[in-house]
Amino acid sequence: MGLPGSFLTLIQILGSRGYRYRVQSARPFTSVSIPVGRSEDRDVLADRARRAEALGIDAVFVTDHPAPPKSWLERSGHPTLDPFVALSFIAAATTTLRVHTNLLVLPYRHPLATAKAVASLDSLSHGRLILGVGVGYLAEEFSALGLEVDERGALMEEALIVMRQAWEGEPFGEHGTVVAPVPAQHPHPPIWVGGNSRAAMRRAVLFGQGWSPMPSPKAAASFLGTPGIESVDELGARIVMLHEIAAAEGRTDPLDVAVIPTSLSGFAQGTPVSTTDVLQEIAALRSVGATALVVSLPDDGWDDRIEWLANKVLARI
Repeated sequence: MGLPGSFLTLIQILGSRGYRYRVQSARPFTSVSIPVGRSEDRDVLADRARRAEALGIDAVFVTDHPAPPKSWLERSGHPTLDPFVALSFIAAATTTLRVHTNLLVLPYRHPLATAKAVASLDSLSHGRLILGVGVGYLAEEFSALGLEVDERGALMEEALIVMRQAWEGEPFGEHGTVVAPVPAQHPHPPIWVGGNSRAAMRRAVLFGQGWSPMPSPKAAASFLGTPGIESVDELGARIVMLHEIAAAEGRTDPLDVAVIPTSLSGFAQGTPVSTTDVLQEIAALRSVGATALVVSLPDDGWDDRIEWLANKVLARI
């Protein structure tokens, strides 16, 4: 990313004291995908955001793929809008709905540019941003952006350090760099670190307010660049590991665990699931430590599915 060395020598990992964003509610905080890729979705984006808000959905999320390969789009991918532009549009159309990056690939952008975009969106939305972040996995996309996929872990941690320093609003580095305005949320929006690996969990402990694991088959681990999680029991074991890492690092503040129910994920789309099955899975996830839900609804039929989610699932929790 080419940051001057003085940036990193001046920056200290700040720890997590004072970052109190933990979700606390009888019903789990729920963030839901909102279709943005197709022209027909964009035409009704504001209406859908307002509908989600009216139904009591806590947040909506978008993904981040600025330069994906055609092969990925044809195989399993999806068109996207720039996450900051899309979420700014959604925030302007709503008043209480939170906006969520799930996930913003931090290595794709210079951390100072990202810090500015995050602060701008959080400021304009009056503090409604949840910053879900990840290292990314598409090697072709890294290459298209002039980056090395093998450096993504180091780039991710560099970005987290630099952004948190920038959001203090004070001059830093050899040029006295200032990022202003600062985010509306103090000291910054909640950061949910995505990924199933031990490295991802450690980043959540050191830099974040939440961890965002994802269900995925072990067979896809090499492609996705993160270990698979195929069951609630496996997730529970990972959450135990998360707590062990937190204890080893001396963290005492709790972390949110924002999970994707398998029955409400991209891996389940096209597979019939009953309301009872979904409720049972959510109960099981909460029993092992999940505090928030991240729900991926299919683009086709989204309007009907979000009504079902709000009125048949979340209303019964």
